[in-house]
Amino acid sequence: MLLALDTSAVASAAVLADGRVLASRTSGDARRHAELLQPMVEEVLAEAGASRRDLAGVAVGVGPGPYTGLRVGLAAAQVLGLALGLPVHGVRSPDALARACADALVAAGRPLPARFGVATDARRREVHWAVYETTGGDGERDAGRDGTALRLVDGPGVGAAADVAGRAPAWAGRGVHLYGEHLTALPGVEDLLDPAAAALGLVAADALAGRGHLGLVPVEPLYLRRPDAVPTADRPAPSPGRPPTAAGAAR
Repeated sequence: MLLALDTSAVASAAVLADGRVLASRTSGDARRHAELLQPMVEEVLAEAGASRRDLAGVAVGVGPGPYTGLRVGLAAAQVLGLALGLPVHGVRSPDALARACADALVAAGRPLPARFGVATDARRREVHWAVYETTGGDGERDAGRDGTALRLVDGPGVGAAADVAGRAPAWAGRGVHLYGEHLTALPGVEDLLDPAAAALGLVAADALAGRGHLGLVPVEPLYLRRPDAVPTADRPAPSPGRPPTAAGAAR
């Protein structure tokens, strides 16, 4: 069994076996990852009729995502791996959202677009983005393709929606809902907003089995920009002749 975790946007957890999702949970809260994740892990294990000792590995989303939330999932995965002697596998979080979109389109009988992007909320009026293709190197389409046909061709990156819109003809994810004036929505996946552990686990399971083109990555956070919180020692000193700021006066 494989436990999958992602906290790059909302907190989510899933248990998979033989390439199938046995149980999954996703929160609607993008702020309380630390409080929500561990109870969710226990819930999905119980629903799958499993215990931690039944796990063969842990897959975790490495982002990109906000600093505080992203590190919760990574720390939880590494602690579980260390405590249980399990391998921990990194997966780019946008790959999970792209996989969920592809699977939803195939399930609905819709064709996969040759190229599309996913965009999530990076705050500061920016998006985390990545672009995928489902065509071969010669541009020919294969009507039988499914989510395993996805290839990452651009990104991940971070930037204003207006600046990245031209990288793909259609987009999915929360960024579309936030910046629809710039990002054209991919029809059929409007309800898929954030990366989730169930699809992330499918990406990891395929990679471990040698299927698909979305590989595993190092278990290291993909922040793409510096965190908002800066240690006091790293802040610039006040200009000569000017009074110190409140933060500086408190040192």
